[in-house]
Amino acid sequence: MQIILIKDVDNLGAAHELVEVKPGYARNYLIPQKFAVEASQTNLKELEERRKQIQKREDKLMAEIAKVTEVLKASPVKIGAKVGTSGKIFGSVTSIQLARAIREQKGYEIDRRRITIPEDIKEAGTHQAQIDFGKENVIEIEFEVSGE
Repeated sequence: MQIILIKDVDNLGAAHELVEVKPGYARNYLIPQKFAVEASQTNLKELEERRKQIQKREDKLMAEIAKVTEVLKASPVKIGAKVGTSGKIFGSVTSIQLARAIREQKGYEIDRRRITIPEDIKEAGTHQAQIDFGKENVIEIEFEVSGE
């Protein structure tokens, strides 16, 4: 029996996917639990329409990500930190500080949990960070730590 999954089901498939299962599994578990609907002509047309909408949304999101990436890579983000006489900063630079600097300097709100700084930043200078936009869209940006 062919069904269309409404939600992700472990070991079966992802949402909005057409799968083949045994009739008893579909009638007794998947359909009553609202995990799936039967693959009728009407439901198949709705599935295609839903896929088109999802694709449009993803294309729009990818265009926005490309625009943000271009702005972030144009020039390094500057972060001010208190620096000792030897050039080492007090404490370390965190993703919270980087997210705040991006918001203030570039005008984009990026969640701090999406920012990864590979090593502890304890010295002034230019460093790298990664921003994960999801769906395997990871970019590397430069940021500059300078003394206040």
